Amino acid sequence: MADSGNNGAQTLRVSVKWGKKMFPEVEIDTSQPPYVFKVQLYDLTGVPPERQKIMAKGGLLKDDAEWANVGVKEGQRLMMMGTADEIVKAPEKGPIFVEDLPEEEQVAAVGHSAGLFNLGNTCYMNSTVQCLHSVPELKSALLEYSQSGRTNELDQTSHLLTVATKDLFNELDKNVKPVAPMQFWMVLRKKFPQFGQLHNGSFMQQDAEECWTQLLYTLSQSLTSSNSENVSAVKRLFGIELASRVYCQESGEESTETETTFALKCHISHEVNHLHEGLKHGLKSELEKNSPALGHSALYLKESRISGLPRYLTIQFVRFFWKRESNQKAKILRKVDYPLELDIFDLCSDELKKKLEVPRQVLRDEEGKKLGLKPKEKSSSSQDNDVKMVDAEDSSNGSGESSTGTSQEAIPSEKEMHLTGVYDLVAVLTHKGRSADSGHYVGWVKQDNGKWIEYDDDNPIPQREEDIVKLSGGGDWHMAYICMYKARATPM
Repeated sequence: MADSGNNGAQTLRVSVKWGKKMFPEVEIDTSQPPYVFKVQLYDLTGVPPERQKIMAKGGLLKDDAEWANVGVKEGQRLMMMGTADEIVKAPEKGPIFVEDLPEEEQVAAVGHSAGLFNLGNTCYMNSTVQCLHSVPELKSALLEYSQSGRTNELDQTSHLLTVATKDLFNELDKNVKPVAPMQFWMVLRKKFPQFGQLHNGSFMQQDAEECWTQLLYTLSQSLTSSNSENVSAVKRLFGIELASRVYCQESGEESTETETTFALKCHISHEVNHLHEGLKHGLKSELEKNSPALGHSALYLKESRISGLPRYLTIQFVRFFWKRESNQKAKILRKVDYPLELDIFDLCSDELKKKLEVPRQVLRDEEGKKLGLKPKEKSSSSQDNDVKMVDAEDSSNGSGESSTGTSQEAIPSEKEMHLTGVYDLVAVLTHKGRSADSGHYVGWVKQDNGKWIEYDDDNPIPQREEDIVKLSGGGDWHMAYICMYKARATPM
């Protein structure tokens, strides 16, 4: 008997005959297009969706057909034709080809992990996953997360989403062929129903920044360390500490605030041509609230400075705003340049600047040595100028290169590394189109070999580093929406 889902959708079970093989009890979710069913069959048979010919009522099953018109019934047998991806066998004692290696060794040989199938307007999710998957320390924290280790404070759907993220990251590391993120997508929609919105029977495009933020927030709740501090791994990796001064010009009232955020905003206006200018704008804001001194609502100015640095600095380009006339998020197409190397020293608080002075000098000396320059004499006060310290492998390899390695690469080293305020670009999430809820999202990720890969859903494409900074906007081409930078640290 067919099952009914929450949205009135039915799950049908059919058998699929392919050559001499029979696959019984294959589920069809009729709320999703036949392409998703073909992706399931790809997992079972190795036949890519574009090569599958499935006989149904009235002819071949099309990717975007309506299940109601196809006429598939519970228990029906479907016939599939198509050839699987072949693995070329090398001759005995001959050269070893990449195709002959075990799947995990193929990943190392190819130099990048797998792409992700688009399950129907899920490029926003795929690009988010590919960018976050490039953070080895996040993978390490997920590997340590127990599938049965849910705490009482954590709700069941957050636990399931954490497990699904862990499993999907593992699958990406083990495969060169595209992965279908079925379980992850299902749990994401359960945790955040907005990602399950339907329009004319199809899943709608969603905002990648919202997906990124919600996923990181969930992981920040679940990936807490077992020590007494109970510090979230996500907060340690992505947390930006801000110290703010809030003051009212009318009354002269002034107060200070501290907060932790997972991303800085790059505000875009006609004055902003470069990321650095947009970040300065983003650290200033106006808010209206009640003034106890005046007894009525007044305008307050809020100026923030960075008081604690993250290991991975996430920056969101505020490219979308709500347009009442069209009732949708419209896009600011303005070109805003961003660098491969970003120095945020001048955005830091005075206290943090003092702590950064010695590590920054050590970094300059290291880079000077490479150029054959003599290092400066070290100050005797260097011991007092400790920065928020992190373990070597948990922070950066000092060269600023990204890593797609697993937990072994994130084992803490005895040599402590200190942050410098200098960051290197390791991932860019771009958007192409005029609205956040339409168009196409793509992830561009730097690999541990220094090369860049464009993850356009199931199609990983090598790219040149000089082309990555050209994704800065100004037209209808892909433009940066989220940038992720990795801290450049130095041993002390």
